[in-house]
Amino acid sequence: MSFTKNPLLEKFDTFQNTAPFSLIKEEHFEEAFDVAIEMARKEIDAITNNTVAPTFENTIEALDASGDLLSRISSIFFNLNSAETNDEIQRIAREVSPKLSQFGNDITLNESLFKRVKEVYKSKEDLDLNVEQATLLDKKYKSFSRNGANLSEDKKSRLREIDSQLSQLTLKFGENVLAATNAYELHLEDDSRLAGLPESAKEAAAELAKAKEKEGYIFTLDYPSYIPFMTYVDNRELRKELSMAFGSRAFKDQFDNQDNVLQIAALRYERAQLLGYETHAHFVLEERMAMTPEKVMEFSNDILEKAKPAAERDFLELQNFAMAAASKSDVSEPITKFQKWDAAYYAEKLKKQLFELDDELLKPYFKLENVIDGAFEVANRLFRLSFEKTTQVDKYHDDVMTYEVKNE
Repeated sequence: MSFTKNPLLEKFDTFQNTAPFSLIKEEHFEEAFDVAIEMARKEIDAITNNTVAPTFENTIEALDASGDLLSRISSIFFNLNSAETNDEIQRIAREVSPKLSQFGNDITLNESLFKRVKEVYKSKEDLDLNVEQATLLDKKYKSFSRNGANLSEDKKSRLREIDSQLSQLTLKFGENVLAATNAYELHLEDDSRLAGLPESAKEAAAELAKAKEKEGYIFTLDYPSYIPFMTYVDNRELRKELSMAFGSRAFKDQFDNQDNVLQIAALRYERAQLLGYETHAHFVLEERMAMTPEKVMEFSNDILEKAKPAAERDFLELQNFAMAAASKSDVSEPITKFQKWDAAYYAEKLKKQLFELDDELLKPYFKLENVIDGAFEVANRLFRLSFEKTTQVDKYHDDVMTYEVKNE
């Protein structure tokens, strides 16, 4: 589909160049991605085919500046896919992801382009670069060398296949989790079955039921619904039902992710081996603080050794408390085996008994406005940043709040 004017391809004539969400339609994205990929491809070709000897400016800086339009469109689209998705946006994501994967491979597997990058990298000691420039050069070089630039042609071809498959599989994995989460609801009409649940959580469940044109209450697997239910509802069987549903998301029926997980793990392993790494973990961690899986395991085992005795004591205390409390309670059945759907419920009760702490009483202090103000205050003290609410920014949803960030 072609448009005389696609807002995603125009200069954003908006406050602080923010996205004009009210003008952007779902059908704009596919055309915008195709145009932006082609523009970025021409920018890459111009760098690759430059007859002037490679320099930091004409190669590394130019490479970093390329694809700005594509990055802008991608950030808008994938933010919507995460925060405000629907069937059409998910369909577009499935269409676009392989194209983006292919384009990414076209850059990192471009032998002529890598040759220019490598020449600049080899002469870095003579370039008098500042810290930022040296870091950029290092990252650009590694993005090529770590992602197949040195592979033979047949291995490059296989790498392209793997990356294309992974882009689709990881997308499908996320879609299944979201779909399975959205597909489940626990609909209750009997108010007595919700004994123990705070009024605020009941009101939210009642509002959700009303929105779905049903009587009573609806609970979902979304955290604002799931956590209060598991923490406060006295009915153990209902807690079990919701807990089992939460734990089996995307593990059955049409949203089953088991095969996707196996394929992703196998492809990641093959990709790592292809690039000369022992496992996917070795590939990922090389650029992170831990650097190796061995260091991660050493750190984890060190924590385990120090923390496990205390954790076992805490668990035993909670289990004994739960069994004793259940045996004395008129609303809870006796517990012969402590289960995961008992943990949050009895932990809350034990916390009240030991420390006189009640999360419901603390809620007014942690309402959204207070938390936002607190986060902004921390940013102000640490970085001297201030946040001013603005109504000049176009939004994709009424609930979004927008702020202008300023320094001193």
